[in-house]
Amino acid sequence: MQLRTVLALSGPLLALACAAGAHAAPACGPAPSGELRAERVAAVRPSRSEAGLYEGPVWIRDALYFSDFSFAPGFPSRIRKLALDGTVSTVVEDSGSNGLAVDAHGDIVAATHKYKALSRYALADGKRTTIAGNYKGQVFDSPNDIAIARDGTIYFTDPDFQKAAAPGGQPVTGVYRVGTDGKVTLVDGSRPNPNGVSLSPAGDVLYVNAGDGFLRAYPIVNGVPGQGRDIVKGLDVPDGMAVDCHGNLYVSEHPARRVRVFSPEGKELATIRTDANVTNAAFGGADGKTLFLTGAGAIWRIRLDVTGSPY
Repeated sequence: MQLRTVLALSGPLLALACAAGAHAAPACGPAPSGELRAERVAAVRPSRSEAGLYEGPVWIRDALYFSDFSFAPGFPSRIRKLALDGTVSTVVEDSGSNGLAVDAHGDIVAATHKYKALSRYALADGKRTTIAGNYKGQVFDSPNDIAIARDGTIYFTDPDFQKAAAPGGQPVTGVYRVGTDGKVTLVDGSRPNPNGVSLSPAGDVLYVNAGDGFLRAYPIVNGVPGQGRDIVKGLDVPDGMAVDCHGNLYVSEHPARRVRVFSPEGKELATIRTDANVTNAAFGGADGKTLFLTGAGAIWRIRLDVTGSPY
C-alpha cells in the first residue's frame, strides 16, 4: 500500500508500516517498563548560533522531520530532515513552525507561530498553504502541537509561548478542532497553555496536557470531544506526546529531562531519561520501533519493542 492509502483508512498510528515501506502494520509488541535512557543522535547538531529548541518530530516514509527554532525575535524556525543514513538536511528554510504531523497525502501539517495559523507544507516543493488561520475573526496565539484523526479532523493546541512572533491572538489559550469542512471550534479554553495533544489508537479519546500539570482525556462521541477528565496530575512542565499501539502515552516533561509512559488509565509504566531538556516524541525507524525525542539542541533515540504514532 502507499502511505496515503493507509493514512486515510487507518489513521496515523497504523501509518507507520507504510511510512517505513512495509506492506502491513507491524505487530504491537510489549510496552517499555522501568528506567530507560535514550542516546543522542550524534549527526544532529545545532544549526544556529542562538539558543533554541528542536520540536515537532514526525516520521514520514524513511526519515524524521523536525522543527528547529530559536529564541531570537520572531522565533525563526526551519524544518530539517534526519534520513535513515544519518544525513541531516534542511527541507523548509523559513517555516515558522513548532509541532509537525503528517496528513493523508504524506505532506507536513505544521503548527506555525510565524503565521499564527495551522499550515500545510507540501513535501515535494515546500509550498505552504493555510489550513486554519483564525477563530471568530482573530488569529491564534502560537499553534504548538497537532493530532490528526483518521477522517482528517485536526486537533491542535494554542498556548502563548511564541505569541510575540506576530501581532494579534486569542483571549484564551485553547485546544481547537478543525473539521473536515474547515470549520474551527474551541474544544477547551479553560486550561493554561495547553501543549501536547494526541489521539487514542481507536480515535475515540483526545489527550491534552497543559501548564496546569494535568493530562486530561476527552471522550470523542460522533466526532466531537466531550467533557474531559484528568488521568495524570503533577506533571513537570509537560510538553509533546506520542501514543503507542496499546494506547499508552509517552509524555515529555521539559525541565525534568524525561519522558514518562502512562497507560490509558494513567498508570505510570516507564521513564525514559535524556541528558537535556526534552520537548516531544515520535515513533519511527525502519520497523517503527525506534522512539525519537527532540529537545534543547539534541535529538535522542531509543529502541523499543513496541510501535506507535509517527508524531
